[in-house]
Amino acid sequence: MTEVPEELRSKLCLALDVDDMVQAVRLGKELSPWFGVAKVGLELFTAAGTDAIGTLHGLGFDVFLDLKMYDIPTTVEKASRVLGALGVSYATYHAQGGVDVLKAGADGLRTGAANAGLPEPCPLAITVLTSDADAPDHIMPKRVLTAAEAGMGGIVCSVDQVKEARHYAPRMVAVTPGIRSEGGETHDQARVATPKVAIEAGSDLLVVGRAVTLADDKAAAAGAIVDGILS
Repeated sequence: MTEVPEELRSKLCLALDVDDMVQAVRLGKELSPWFGVAKVGLELFTAAGTDAIGTLHGLGFDVFLDLKMYDIPTTVEKASRVLGALGVSYATYHAQGGVDVLKAGADGLRTGAANAGLPEPCPLAITVLTSDADAPDHIMPKRVLTAAEAGMGGIVCSVDQVKEARHYAPRMVAVTPGIRSEGGETHDQARVATPKVAIEAGSDLLVVGRAVTLADDKAAAAGAIVDGILS
């Protein structure tokens, strides 16, 4: 097995898009040598709730909670305080909600973590979903600027949008889903890229899901992701 530098491992996020905590733990244990961050989305959060966060922390992962929150600012702020106190490292909010919603989320998440004596988390604004091939070109820049105005720590965008996003917000963390090995199945993602292309584009966190979790040989698939970056 290729030794994964810790700096690279911290840039690789395993998307645990399953509805069973037992399965998530099994995947996490098997793939932790390659991934330093685990993503909990709606599916797993609905099945296991906040227990998923503590369980994955126990396996040594930083947790990326991908609930794409979008509600009135007060609700978002209060929910985010809870998540910050639970120790999530990343949490997502829909930039479509506007500055007030994003700011409420960012403030709540940071306050919750600070009150619990935890490191500052990174609130992320969803710009355009990687499954949305028809989004107008002007949407992404507008949402990046909204995220920056709201004080978000980063954005989620496709790899082909990272360079443009950096133009508007050069210091924000760039998180890119839709990562596939060369020639891999795209599934329902309209905007995909290889891990090497993502790193070269300036991605800070690469989200990898079905390319590894649905593979017959998951360890080999994870190794191919790393080898594709290091080669």
